[in-house]
Amino acid sequence: MNARRSLLILSFVMLVVMIGYGIAMPMMPFYIEMFGVGGRELGWMSSSYALMQLLCAPLWGLLSDRWGRKPVLSIGVLGYAAAFLLYGLAQSFSVLFIARVLSGMLSSATTPSALAYISEHCAPEEKSKAMGQMGAMVGAGTILGPALGGLLSTRSVALPFFAGSALALLAFLLVGAFLPEERKKRTPGRGEQERALDAGKEKTWTLYLRVLRGPAGILLLLIFIMSFGMTNFQNMIGLYALDRFALNTQQVSSIWMVMGVMLIAVQGGLTGWLSKKIGELSLIRLGLLGGALGFGLVALAGSYSALMAALAFFICALALIGPALNARISRYGGEHQGALMGLNSAATSLGKVLGPLWGGQLYELDIHYPFFSGAFTLLVGLALSLAGLGGDNSAAGKRG
Repeated sequence: MNARRSLLILSFVMLVVMIGYGIAMPMMPFYIEMFGVGGRELGWMSSSYALMQLLCAPLWGLLSDRWGRKPVLSIGVLGYAAAFLLYGLAQSFSVLFIARVLSGMLSSATTPSALAYISEHCAPEEKSKAMGQMGAMVGAGTILGPALGGLLSTRSVALPFFAGSALALLAFLLVGAFLPEERKKRTPGRGEQERALDAGKEKTWTLYLRVLRGPAGILLLLIFIMSFGMTNFQNMIGLYALDRFALNTQQVSSIWMVMGVMLIAVQGGLTGWLSKKIGELSLIRLGLLGGALGFGLVALAGSYSALMAALAFFICALALIGPALNARISRYGGEHQGALMGLNSAATSLGKVLGPLWGGQLYELDIHYPFFSGAFTLLVGLALSLAGLGGDNSAAGKRG
């Protein structure tokens, strides 16, 4: 019962984070225009968020190992509420930029601590299902965030941010009141604390080296490849659809609706069942192959209806991979789940920094190139999974 309640609370936290992300993205251009700056500043805003997540996620993961998952998760959610309040109150670009940086720094505490909590409290055979439910919340936030932002912005462009802040505050209260506490460890004496700190540093670097040299290093590389390809796609697909098919705003919005619905359907309903049937590795490889094919289908679509069908197939394939990767990599953390999930989030954030930059450069050469590049990248990931992850495809598997 506690495990189910914990999963519901953590899922709500992830939903709030993604709603906040979805609220912010459509509103930023209006703020940029209001403050009299341009596309360059908007680019810095987008990159700063991902960069802060890249730099801070490993640190938050380490702190969650030392302080516990619940305190770090609480800091992240409360900080997210404060950042969104600052968004709404911003009266200059500099304040808006500070709010964006603060949002990236603090929201990066939520994912590693939440994933580490699930890794430690879910049975091995249930992890993919739990990770899938978390992924479904990402899809739901992708739909609800822009919708909520568009609805509330008719009154004020600041109102969506105040609503996001209120939701984050509610998530903070739920975490504090209902997320079960972890078992407390004995507090060591002063001498023991100093020795433990030195040992902790050594163990941390040893863990990082072991992770990067072993199968978990391959998984982190696949997580980066996934994030690189997906953010490349997300940043280019709206512009591509507009340039290729001259769509209206409702049709472009429907693209995001399709992606969100497919994420919810696949990650919320199919991932756990498929993982038990065919195993996590097969699920990862199937998703990589399907994603590469989906990239090609999107690039070759000759009409709006063909584009939507290609998008549905593409997102369906990629939705299989994320939960399976998260469940798989959690086996290698041992007592350092937070540190490992921090590296997981850092790999994702690195993809979010580099993917849009690469995709944007390719798009200037030819609007089809980002999608062909994405297909090639996922095929490289498939080859890495075949060469570096061996044949252990059991749902339960073995730890590190």
